[in-house]
Amino acid sequence: MLPWFTERFGNAGSRTHSYGLEARSAVELAREQVGALVGASPKEVLFTSGATEANNLAVLGALRAAGSGERHVVCSGLEHKAVLDAAHQLEREGVALTVVNPGADGVVDPQAILAALRPETVLVSVMLANNEVGTVQPVADIAAACRERGVLVHTDAVQATAWMPLDMAALGVDLMSLTAHKMYGPKGIGALVVRRGRPRVHLEPLVYGGGQERGLRSGTLPVPMIVGFGAASVGAYAAVRGELPTRVRARRERLWQRLHSAGEVVLHGSVGQRLPGNLLFSAAGVEAEALIMSLRTVVACSSGSACSSETLEPSHVLTSMGVPPAIAHGAVRLGLGWHTTDDEVEQVADAFVAKIAQLRDLASVGSSIIPR
Repeated sequence: MLPWFTERFGNAGSRTHSYGLEARSAVELAREQVGALVGASPKEVLFTSGATEANNLAVLGALRAAGSGERHVVCSGLEHKAVLDAAHQLEREGVALTVVNPGADGVVDPQAILAALRPETVLVSVMLANNEVGTVQPVADIAAACRERGVLVHTDAVQATAWMPLDMAALGVDLMSLTAHKMYGPKGIGALVVRRGRPRVHLEPLVYGGGQERGLRSGTLPVPMIVGFGAASVGAYAAVRGELPTRVRARRERLWQRLHSAGEVVLHGSVGQRLPGNLLFSAAGVEAEALIMSLRTVVACSSGSACSSETLEPSHVLTSMGVPPAIAHGAVRLGLGWHTTDDEVEQVADAFVAKIAQLRDLASVGSSIIPR
């Protein structure tokens, strides 16, 4: 990325000089690299400022392009706020909305999605892998059922790119949201992959101006960020097809065994249908905030979605799974990365097990004190 911040400073939209043409070539190479990551054509890749914008463009863009008649959108209760909030905005604009909650294991039932469809349904949005509980959704089955009804399918695949091979055609989806920073790329750059072919996917742009990205996302392209996105895509493509996911899964299992040994510790979400590096758990009698703050110099973790970690509300994901608020408030999310080591797993496990015991002891002492 560095040369594109300095000496290679051309605007990719300028075609009348070598600086611009050089930048444009770099962008198109990155477009190929991002497309290859998910089995898509470069022409299907639209660059955005991140997955939040990509999700908004998919949900708002598809429903607004469908006209002003009766319209209906379906999404799962697991979705990132970028999807749910966009869907609720459409609801305020007169679009009917159905939110389908997952089972207690955090997996959405394709039959529940099918039952929610109406003649006026325009779009179904179900994320490929959840950012909090890590559950992998049966998107291919959902897409197949929707395709028979002529309904567009969008999937937020952000969490999956660093952990599993992706093939947009095999999934059968029409729209796919991606971002670079979930696979060690730069923050502030994402993409919406829009299926080409028949029937055509129509979108209404959210941003107007210079007509970049085929008129669907105007704005000067951030060449350094796009180059970084392409490089990260190449790295992720190789990583998910090697032994990395298996190694990380084994370390996660070791971490879970150690945490479970603390007693009365609950794992949220499916064990089998789960991303290799994800672990979301609650320790009975322990508030997540107290646990996280007391260990902040040892490990970086959160009480749910990192995007909304400043709030103290229970996770909407856990709520949609039927987890009681008292347990949801105790949920802590740990994410193992590509470079997490066995020693780090043991260090974190030691710290959590000791701190859980300490906080429980303090709570027990506090409850035994009778005020005079």
